[in-house]
Amino acid sequence: MVIWLIGLSGSGKTTLGKEIVSQWKTSAPNTVLVDGDEVRRIFRQDTQAADYSMAGRRLNAERIFELCAWLDAQNINVVCSILSIFPDLRARNREQFQRYFEVYLNPPMQTLLERDTKGLYRKALAGEMNDMVGVDIAFPAPTAADLEIDTSQPGDVSALARHIIEQAQESA
Repeated sequence: MVIWLIGLSGSGKTTLGKEIVSQWKTSAPNTVLVDGDEVRRIFRQDTQAADYSMAGRRLNAERIFELCAWLDAQNINVVCSILSIFPDLRARNREQFQRYFEVYLNPPMQTLLERDTKGLYRKALAGEMNDMVGVDIAFPAPTAADLEIDTSQPGDVSALARHIIEQAQESA
């Protein structure tokens, strides 16, 4: 099964993804996390501005799709945390993966601006950085997510991870 966590920077994808994997591994050790930022780092596609252009983002998204498809074909459970700004790849996920569960983490933009854990929004809004999704690159919100969660309020990440795993398994 593939659980696909979608959301803008600061929405909680990586934090939640790590917790889902930690919990899911107790009953299914064949579970891995595929994180968009980590895949960028592994392929060294995080050092130049062009890496964050639409073409660079597309290349990274396609790599992540192929990696997840490869793992899924081997019956490895995948939790993928990614911006996921390409609706055609999201549609392909539903066609390609054996079992797919899409979760849209959707806090209000004001929360993301206040949170700004990486300082990306501040830099983009100050004109110090280009190609920031949610600022100068549109973020096409998912229209067919299996679950949508407003992550603006502090909450129990452990309980939220349990809820997502339960919902994903019930949908399978």
